[in-house]
Amino acid sequence: MDPDFWRERWEEGRIGFHQSEVTPLLLAHWSMPRDGGCVFVPLAGKSLDMLWFASQGYSVLGVELSSLAIEQFFDEASLSPVRDGNEWSAGGITLIEGDVFELTAERLASCSYVYDRAALIALPPAMRERYMASVYGALPAACRGLLITLEYPQLEKVGPPFSVPESEVRAGLSGWSVELLERRDILAAQPKFIEEGVTALSTAAYSLARLQL
Repeated sequence: MDPDFWRERWEEGRIGFHQSEVTPLLLAHWSMPRDGGCVFVPLAGKSLDMLWFASQGYSVLGVELSSLAIEQFFDEASLSPVRDGNEWSAGGITLIEGDVFELTAERLASCSYVYDRAALIALPPAMRERYMASVYGALPAACRGLLITLEYPQLEKVGPPFSVPESEVRAGLSGWSVELLERRDILAAQPKFIEEGVTALSTAAYSLARLQL
């Protein structure tokens, strides 16, 4: 999937993946210490979840391809970011304008936590395999996090968002402890999926912990 695909989605306002509220599964299942640690948010968009993390005392490091998404995030949050190269920072939140695959272990070394709601499910299968190996592989030892996915009959819909089954999560994150926290049927609340002919739709939340090498 070409990076320009996502930039065009933002430029055209086709951002149905953006939520106008903090993700309920985040509020239900985030159980990390309120220790002021850094939360890594891949493919961050303008997610309100980042503001929630900041309100809880965490620092946030996000990465986002679209400069428009970053501008909208800070503008809608009434924050005036300071720019340093490709990094925008304000209110304890730093957004890197760039490709998540280009992040290094050194840049992610300060991240104690990872929160993935819209990144893994945004990628087709081949890119998901690479993403889990390289991006999750660059996170530091003892990193912990929360992953939220979607599950539906993939043949019934052309992604994104894509269906990511539990078996793929466990296989791709073999260097992590993976605990399923909840699987919730959400089809009735997603009329666009129903209109596309999807017959079953669930969201799943996983607790993650990087295994010590």
